[in-house]
Formats: sequence, C-alpha cells, structure tokens
Amino acid sequence: MTMLETFIKPMHPEGRKFVAIFAAITIVLFFLWEPLGWIGVILTIWCYYFFRDPKRTTPVREGLLISPADGIISLIEKAVPPAELGMEDHALTRVSVFMNVFDCHVNRAPIAGRVTAVAYRPGKFLNASLDKASDDNERNSLCIALPDGRRIAVVQIAGLVARRIVCWTRPEQHLLTGERFGLIRFGSRVDVYLPDGVEPMVAVGQGMIAGETVLADLTSAEGARRGRTA
Repeated sequence: MTMLETFIKPMHPEGRKFVAIFAAITIVLFFLWEPLGWIGVILTIWCYYFFRDPKRTTPVREGLLISPADGIISLIEKAVPPAELGMEDHALTRVSVFMNVFDCHVNRAPIAGRVTAVAYRPGKFLNASLDKASDDNERNSLCIALPDGRRIAVVQIAGLVARRIVCWTRPEQHLLTGERFGLIRFGSRVDVYLPDGVEPMVAVGQGMIAGETVLADLTSAEGARRGRTA
C-alpha cells in the first residue's frame, strides 16, 4: 500500500450524489462569503470520508464470526431476535456495534451463509447507543442460515442522525464472510445475535473493524471475554 492509498480510500457509489450536493453548496458559499466556502470544503471532505469503502482482509477460517461494522462494542446482553425474522422466541446473546459519524458505514456479512429473510421495519430515530434503540428505532434485519442449520441475525439500526438504511441483499442470496450487504447513513448501529452456546470474543468498549475483527468463534467452547480499559 502506498502513502497515497493510506489516506485516500475508495468511495462507495451511494455517496457520490451526497458529495456532489455538498460540493455544489460549497461553491455557492464561496460566492456568498469566502470563510463559509472553506467550511463547505471541510464538510465536503467529511462527506467523502463518511462514504469511504476501504478494502478489508477477512479471516476465512470456518466458524469465525466477523464484525459487520466499524465502531465500538456498545452493548453485550441477552435479547430476543426481531420477531419479523421468524427466529427463536427466546433470548440470545446480542452484540451491538455502534458507529459514530466518523466511522466507515459500509456493513459486511459476519459469516458466510444463505440469507433466508430480509425484513424492514420503520421506527423512531433515538440515539443508536441506547438499549431501547434495538426495539424502537427504524431497522432492517437479515437472517443468515449456516450449513449446520444454525441461524445468525444481523440488524441494521438507524440512529439519531441517520435517516436512511440501505440494504442491497435479497432472500436466497448467498453471502461470503466479509461481503458488503448494505450501509447506514450518518451514525447508527448494527446488532448481531449469536447462536445458543456461543460466547462473544469481544468486550464492551472494544474497537471493531468491519470484515476483519473476530466477534465470536462458533467452534470454540471458550467463555465470554472480559475487557480492561487502560
């Protein structure tokens, strides 16, 4: 990787129109008052940065569950998967990855499998770091079936600023681990529901990289990990 590639990342096509709008407004601001124009330049660069879509190197060993989003682990708790997916009606371990407005917002499949359901549900736009955001906020849910019959729920949740969940994955589609399946605009969260008996290999507050950081190991009998902030 060159020095230029370190700082300049590819942009997802979803962001092109937004960058164009920011750039057009910036030109107008320069005509109105130059200092406002420079503020527009900064915001245009931020908009490009928000929609960046860098390449990721995904671990491919069987059984590894990878983070679907960049951000930090905000919650690890027991919860029932969204009813619209038709999954288990009992509580599973839910791991929540919170994305702020500076994180990459392209979401990636946590594990390879067949998508059996994609369900969108409108809702509120509470702060995505809150526990009740999982139930009250706008969301889009996926159910991924594994070859051994187990199922993984992945839920995109809109946040306080986010107003648009994008998902280009459809039922019966086969996803690879780390494959892009959607994105959320401007601050949000992604929840992953682990199968019975699987413990997370991450701790609350830990930083995550979509498509790279191992979230859990379906083949491991290791207990839930604990973290220490230094």
